[in-house]
Amino acid sequence: MSTEDQEAQEDELLALASIYSEDEFKRADGAPGGEIQVCLELPANFSITVKSNSAAECFPENFENTVSFLPPIVLNFELPPDYPSAAPPDFTLSCKWLSPGQLTLLCHHLDVLWEENKGCVVLFPWIQFLKEETLDFLDIKSPYEIEVSSNGLQNWMQPPEKTPVDGALFDKRAIQDVQSVSALVKYILVFSEAQEKKVFDGKPFLCNICFMEKLGSECTHFKDCQHVYCNTCLKDYFEIQIKDGQVHALNCPEPKCTSTATPAQVKNLVEEQLFSRYDRLLLQSSLDLMADVVYCPRPGCQTPVMQEPEDTMGICSVCQYAFCILCKMTFHGVSACKVTAEKLISLRADYLSADDEGKKFLEKRYGKRVIQKAVEEMESMDWLEQNSKCCPRCGTHIQKSDGCNKMTCTGCKLYFCWLCLSTLSRGNPYKHYNDTDSECFNQLFLGMEMDDVVFDGNLED
Repeated sequence: MSTEDQEAQEDELLALASIYSEDEFKRADGAPGGEIQVCLELPANFSITVKSNSAAECFPENFENTVSFLPPIVLNFELPPDYPSAAPPDFTLSCKWLSPGQLTLLCHHLDVLWEENKGCVVLFPWIQFLKEETLDFLDIKSPYEIEVSSNGLQNWMQPPEKTPVDGALFDKRAIQDVQSVSALVKYILVFSEAQEKKVFDGKPFLCNICFMEKLGSECTHFKDCQHVYCNTCLKDYFEIQIKDGQVHALNCPEPKCTSTATPAQVKNLVEEQLFSRYDRLLLQSSLDLMADVVYCPRPGCQTPVMQEPEDTMGICSVCQYAFCILCKMTFHGVSACKVTAEKLISLRADYLSADDEGKKFLEKRYGKRVIQKAVEEMESMDWLEQNSKCCPRCGTHIQKSDGCNKMTCTGCKLYFCWLCLSTLSRGNPYKHYNDTDSECFNQLFLGMEMDDVVFDGNLED
C-alpha cells in the first residue's frame, strides 16, 4: 500500500465518522472498512404492501400499511490496498425491502460512480446517491409493493459475479437479507415504530395543561388524535381518575377528545400500586360486559366464572362451588330450576311492560343475567319462528337464505322439501318436484329470482 493511498483511506474514514452518527457509520476493527446504514426519507403517507414470490411461504393475506420509515440500506465495504488510486472498494449492498433486482441496479450504479471518480475517494458520493436518489433511481412511489425473493440470504462479500435466480441475473453483491414475509412485516413495523419514537423524543412540544414546552422524551403522545401532553401533567390527571375508580375515563385531556390512553402509557406514568388498582378495575369492568362471564354467588368469593355455551352450571375456580347460573343456587342438574321456562316467558313480559323502577326491582330480585336471558331467549324464539323451519326428523331450526327448495338439514343431513317439509329420497331427491302427483310439482325454484337460476338440463342427483 502506497503512503498516498493509506493517508487517503484514513482521511476518508475519519471524515465519515465526523459526518455520520454511530448508528449510521461503524468503522471495522483491525481492517480498513466498515458498515454504513442509509435510511431514506419517505414521502408523507407512504403506503406499502408485501407479497411473496415463494410458493412455500405461508402468509394468509397481503400486508398493507402506511409507514414513516423503512429499514436502512446497508453498505458493507472493505478498502483494498490500492484504493483509491487504482481499485474500488469491495462491497455488498443489503436491504430487507428492496428486491435482488433493485439492489443489483444500485450496485451497478455504484460501479458507474467509481468509474466517474476513479482515483478519488468515492464512499461519500456513494452514500449521497443512496440517501438522496434511490427512490427516484428505482422509480419507487406510493403505494409500493415489496417483493420477497425466494432465494433467501446470500453469502457476504462474494465476488461481483452474476447468479441466475428465478430466470434473472442478479449481482452477488446484492442481498435481500430477509427469510420470510412474516419476518419482514414484523421488522418493518418494529423499525418504523422505533424511528418514530426517536424522532418524537428529539422534538419540542407545548403542553396545553401547564403551557410549558418540553422535549418529546418527557411527553406522552395519543396516537389516535395526535395530541401531546407532558408526563408530569398526565401523571397527576391519571392518578386522580384511578383513585376515583374512573378507569374508563383516562382519555386525552383535550376537550371533547375521545382518544384513550393505552395500559402501557398508564403503567409508564403512575406508581405500581395505582397501576395494579387500574388493572384490576379495568378487568372487572370488562368482565361485567361479557355475556359469558358470571360471578360466584358466595358473598365472600365473587370470583368471575366462565360460562360454558348452552350450559347452566358454573364452577368457581377458587372455592369450587358448583352453582346454577340462573337461580344462583347449588347446581341441581336436570331438576327444574327455580326460574323455569314458563317463568322466563312471564318474566320477559313483566320486564318489558314495567317502568324504570319496576325493571330495577326485577333485576335486583332475579339478577340482571336472568332478566337478560329471559329477554334474549324469547327474542331468539320469536325470530326462529318467523325466519326458520324445523327439520322434519330432528327438529333442528333451518334458515333458507337462497338456493332451491331442496334442503339439507345441518344436524342429521336429511333431505327435505322447504315448501311442504316432506322427506326427500336420498337417491333422487328431485323426484318430488318432477312427480305430477306431488303438491310441489315443478316448484323446485319457487321463490327464487329466475336470473339466479342456472339450468344444466338435469335434475337427477
